[in-house]
Amino acid sequence: MRLTGTSHIGSQGHLTIGGCDTVELAKTFGTPLYVYDEALIRENSRRFVKSFEQSGFAFQVAYASKAFSCIAMAQLAAEENLSLDVVSSGELYTALQAGFPAERIHFHGNNKSEEELRMALEAGVGCYVVDNFYEMALLHDLASASGIQVNVMLRLTPGIEVHTHEYISTGQEDSKFGFGVADGQAMLAIRQALAKTHFNLLGIHVHIGSQIFDTTGFVEAIKVIREFLDSVRKETGYEVKVLNLGGGFGIRYTDEDDPVEIETFVETITQEVAAAWSKRNLPNPEIWIEPGRGIVGNAGTTLYSVGSIKQIPGIRTYVAVDGGMTDNIRPALYQAKYEALLANKASMVATETVSIAGKCCESGDMLIWDIDLPQVTSGDILAVLSTGAYGYSMASNYNRLRRPAVVFVRDGIADLVVERETYEDLVRHDRKRSVLSNIV
Repeated sequence: MRLTGTSHIGSQGHLTIGGCDTVELAKTFGTPLYVYDEALIRENSRRFVKSFEQSGFAFQVAYASKAFSCIAMAQLAAEENLSLDVVSSGELYTALQAGFPAERIHFHGNNKSEEELRMALEAGVGCYVVDNFYEMALLHDLASASGIQVNVMLRLTPGIEVHTHEYISTGQEDSKFGFGVADGQAMLAIRQALAKTHFNLLGIHVHIGSQIFDTTGFVEAIKVIREFLDSVRKETGYEVKVLNLGGGFGIRYTDEDDPVEIETFVETITQEVAAAWSKRNLPNPEIWIEPGRGIVGNAGTTLYSVGSIKQIPGIRTYVAVDGGMTDNIRPALYQAKYEALLANKASMVATETVSIAGKCCESGDMLIWDIDLPQVTSGDILAVLSTGAYGYSMASNYNRLRRPAVVFVRDGIADLVVERETYEDLVRHDRKRSVLSNIV
């Protein structure tokens, strides 16, 4: 097991993150608890930015807020001079409440509503990634009515299939996202966007999937898109100013994972773009990317308290914790795998193999199957690593469980950035029946 960032085993044999003892964090803030290593988030962000600075390309690194969105995270992204990718009015509202510069916000989504687009136009959002013909017409009508011109990019599906879970593969032809290159819709979309007087067509966007461990798919996507752009240039004279290659950069969850280093990824894609564009004697486009998991994934740790322990002789031992699929749906949804340790016994050697069960009323609520740990007892604190992406953002109130608190830790200071939901929060929007029935 490899600890990352500021995580290490302290003098008391406890897991510490950002100079904070996780056992004390659990006592102070309760469990389940999301703990974010602020220094590691900043380090990941800066590695992306520095790699592009060294490439010589003009660029934007836009944090994909769907991975983890709250006011404090948007503030941190702004401090690191990142742009921000939002996919809903809720994510947009969060960014605006954080004071994030609207001109650095990119608005994504395959079904943006009129209400959401109006909100974005009023806020002065910097770019719209148009996903379909319906949205193209709606956005242009709204921009025209407001008398403004908006920056747009067209999301294309290049027909690239990558090795990842089918639920997070998005670049293939059969996808709910974007305009297809192979079926001619992309060319039609380019023509329509160029004809719209209230659009400034910056370029195109592709996103081939998530949790991708090599650069092959990105290189192939660049080749497909460049050939498509040759046709566009020949037929319309248009050449892109910006090439947005999306996100999807994988991180290490377990020893089975071998992701590409950030620097290697940036070097590979910039070199491929440079070669493709110079071959045609064209100036390099600006490159945008949208890392989410790649920035926050390995910076997050979830702390749980161990409750019941069920031993089935000759079969397995179930160790139940006070969270589960309500705070981390990924194991149930994607069969995602994680590593974990006992935060209060971090220096002890493993003596037994157990499986970590959540507390939801679902047989599929299992966080980890067959993990080696020191002797587990009720009251232990289990730390599940690399939960910074798609844990809090996909959390739910199933079984009327309260969503956990979130703390940022750095230099021995724990900053509560999201409070734990209360029981009052659970029923805040409930209403008692206004008319009572006499039926018995």
